[in-house]
Amino acid sequence: MKWRGLLLLLLLLGMPALAQERYWQLDIKGAIGPGTSDFIVTELHQAQLDRPTFLLLTMDTPGGLYSATRDIISAMLESRIPVVVYVSPGGARAASAGTYILYASHVAAMAPGTHLGAATPVQIGPPGGSEPPRDQAEDKEKEDGRPATDGSAMERKTMNDAVAYIKSLAQLRGRNAEWAEQAVREAATLTASEALEQGVIELVAVDIPELLQALDGREITLHDSTYTFTTTGLLAEQRQPDWRQRFIIIITNPNIAYLLMLVGMYGILLEFYSPGFGVAGVTGAICLLLALLALQMLPVSTAGLALLLLGLALMVGEALSPSFGILGGGGLVAFAIGSVLLFDTPDQAFRVAWPFVAAFTLFSLTLVLVVVRLIVKQRRAAPVSGSAAMVGEQGIALTPIDPTGTVLVQGERWQAHSRHPIAPHQAIVVLAVEDLTLDVAPLEETQS
Repeated sequence: MKWRGLLLLLLLLGMPALAQERYWQLDIKGAIGPGTSDFIVTELHQAQLDRPTFLLLTMDTPGGLYSATRDIISAMLESRIPVVVYVSPGGARAASAGTYILYASHVAAMAPGTHLGAATPVQIGPPGGSEPPRDQAEDKEKEDGRPATDGSAMERKTMNDAVAYIKSLAQLRGRNAEWAEQAVREAATLTASEALEQGVIELVAVDIPELLQALDGREITLHDSTYTFTTTGLLAEQRQPDWRQRFIIIITNPNIAYLLMLVGMYGILLEFYSPGFGVAGVTGAICLLLALLALQMLPVSTAGLALLLLGLALMVGEALSPSFGILGGGGLVAFAIGSVLLFDTPDQAFRVAWPFVAAFTLFSLTLVLVVVRLIVKQRRAAPVSGSAAMVGEQGIALTPIDPTGTVLVQGERWQAHSRHPIAPHQAIVVLAVEDLTLDVAPLEETQS
């Protein structure tokens, strides 16, 4: 009875801990791509079933893909679980796509020393950032009868769509819509304290404990109903991407996808020029399939991919038939330009890094001009072993050959066949090899 009472007491003491409510914490670090989007959207959908108190998204991002950002925001807007976005730690940022996500949150918070903004979706204006001369703009206005505007029709359409999108989020959450438009049109930025003053965010907190304390008792509107935060005694449950989401995050990194594609093409190219199906072919096929998986989730430029493939083809052509550098030089230029233009996105986080492009351009040129040329030279060289190497070898007839007999070639005795009679000790030359019999002829006859 004594032990039963003690066990009952322990169970009663442990019940509050077992029943203690939790909130989910998800971390967004780095560029927002397909893998990050899949992770956040999956967790938001799962939260509707598991019903945590709220979701806390800690964010430090330079931006990301527009499609991935919209998927995350759509899931946030549909969520019946509050989503708190917290830009932290100090020095973090919510740039570009991060600004949209911050505006879509039910509660937006930032740590001191952080900033947000610069949400322009594309570069507006002529290349290089230069503006057209004032007199040209005025001439255009006079000719068309309407104000002159910079950028193409597609750029203006994209800009207006982005402005309308972020303003709709600002109006939905009751935040500063005017500054939101400036963040998109003028790439405006704000520090944490400035964002609080201008009504872009609701809270500034040094760390998560201070954020939880500030959230306690705060009321928000959640799908036409009032929700009150109760954060006292809450436990944090850290949510992490599963292996599939981590794998997608890794391979959809533009540098990794670029690397996989080149390794795949190099492997198949080397296997094509080298007999057999070995390590190079298997490795190349696997890497190329992984690259195709990654590229279908990324905004790939058809022109960039075509230039990259053209560059490789021209460099291979230089290796096969030297053209005094014309094909090699053109291939080098096409390869470099194609690498830079491979991903069709204005976000620098989803472009191949310049050092990566330079390193692989030089590596590709070296590989093609040296390795491929050596392989082709080796394939064209005369055989030095085996039965094929016997053709053209000279020897001596050991017995009369009419039409068969025995010869000595390379220090070995062989059965031989000849269309013409050959006397003993007469010099012969090998014409062909059939099984273990040599087809020979008199040496004088072949030399005449």
